[in-house]
Amino acid sequence: MGKIAFVFAGQGAQTVGMGKDVCDAVPAAAEVFAKVDAVREGTSRQCFEADAAELMETKNTQPCVFTVDLAMAAALEAEGIHADMTAGYSLGELAALVYAGAMTLEDGTRLVSERGRLMQACSEAHETGMAAVLKLSDEVVEGICAKYPDLYPVNFNSDGQVSVAGDKEQLQQMRGDVKEQKGIAKILDVSGAFHSPYMNEAAEEFAKTLAETEFTEPKIPVYSNRTAGSYEGEDVRKLLQEQIINPVYWKKLVRNMIDEGVDTFIELGPGKALTSMITRIDKNVKMYRVSDMETLRQTLEGVKNNA
Repeated sequence: MGKIAFVFAGQGAQTVGMGKDVCDAVPAAAEVFAKVDAVREGTSRQCFEADAAELMETKNTQPCVFTVDLAMAAALEAEGIHADMTAGYSLGELAALVYAGAMTLEDGTRLVSERGRLMQACSEAHETGMAAVLKLSDEVVEGICAKYPDLYPVNFNSDGQVSVAGDKEQLQQMRGDVKEQKGIAKILDVSGAFHSPYMNEAAEEFAKTLAETEFTEPKIPVYSNRTAGSYEGEDVRKLLQEQIINPVYWKKLVRNMIDEGVDTFIELGPGKALTSMITRIDKNVKMYRVSDMETLRQTLEGVKNNA
């Protein structure tokens, strides 16, 4: 068996009741929820009881998904499954840094809570959104966006899947260009133009919280959305600030991890978006996920049988 990578889910993966069955059954997961609640009161309640509308608010989505991400990792760790390297999608990168020991869970909770609050404020200040463009190359999507003053290709997820962020009206207009190129554009159910210049104010404010946060050297390699490479002497604060307003190079990041010997990825947190992306990037890797007790059991069985 090659190396194992833990990859942590990002915004959009949230589901009503997420994490509750694992919290109830696994003390290590319950401890994560308790520690987050001590910093951000009510996080567990939102994960377990909030309706979809409450969970959709970015100020709630980000700390809630972050908590479930790390609770699922704790459940695996309790069973002796550890990662050789790690990464996270957008807000999931904060979970990856906590998992790798680059900062404490408490500091990570404060960071992700402030990040969510600031990004929601930017979203509310502009009529913006995002769309997933499918079946077209990165270059074609970049060419289409270049025709519009306020559209940006922001998430390079896998071959034939790029997310575009920007002005809502221009996103609708772009759908016609995508169709002409025989692609598909799906408007995403998110509140703003994440990872684009529309988040500039959030990034500037977030820098202040980052400056007050203590970071240490990660115990295992953590791969950055901003560079697609591992943090090696990089300024964590600078990369986390820049990540908010720059593209997520997920496809390149995953390929770099595979080049470093990863043949098994485990997606942690709600949903299965990363599983889908990684499978499209390389069908030869083994892919597992942990979002509830059923997938935890399946993953434990699969990883141990392949050890």
